[in-house]
Amino acid sequence: MANILVVDDEIGIRELLSEILGDEGHVITAAENAQQAREFRQGGAPDLVLLDIWMPDTDGVTLLKEWQRDGLLTMPVIMMSGHATIDTAVEATRIGALNFLEKPITLQKLFKAVQQGLAQGPKSGRAPILYPQPTAISNKLNEVVVVAGALSNPSMSEPVHLSPMPSVTAATSDNLFSSSFGLPLREARDAFERAYFEYHLIRESGSMTRVAEKTGLERTHLYRKLKQLGVDPGKLSQKGG
Repeated sequence: MANILVVDDEIGIRELLSEILGDEGHVITAAENAQQAREFRQGGAPDLVLLDIWMPDTDGVTLLKEWQRDGLLTMPVIMMSGHATIDTAVEATRIGALNFLEKPITLQKLFKAVQQGLAQGPKSGRAPILYPQPTAISNKLNEVVVVAGALSNPSMSEPVHLSPMPSVTAATSDNLFSSSFGLPLREARDAFERAYFEYHLIRESGSMTRVAEKTGLERTHLYRKLKQLGVDPGKLSQKGG
């Protein structure tokens, strides 16, 4: 488990990275601008920072320079951008950034960069630092839609550990379908899909990686589908195992 600070002005990217890395067992803090990132850094040093370059108030390279100047660049920093030039990436690396990820970011590249970054961090273990979260965040649907296509999920070779399969009785199945037959098609389909994903989430103890493999969906699409259906993976993970 590691403390990771995600700094990006796009709410969709912040939420998606937070969910993906959080599902890997890390404690995630999200900052929507450089000022919030400064405040979080003053409260303690995270194990790793994912820092966007293009932000409205202060860009990521300038913030990186500030941390270096003030002696606060004591943690690995991975820069992210979809529009940065090679010169910008080289400059960030020269200042002290460990790595540079170009958007759209694949899960394979994200996990590899995070693993390398954490390997470069302090060797002494410490308890997770729970940073204060921003209280006012505006949600923009178009941002979420754009980001959903920004992260692709390549084939994953990690072993699948199956938890005991919950029992599904014929009565439960009959109740589901009989109650759905009287609904409009869209609502009946949603009811079935909700039960379908809840079943797999309970079976896999809330592991989004394994549920994505079982259902044949890319992980980013799975996150969007669960949000659309109002399914909370965290609550269902407690029923599994």
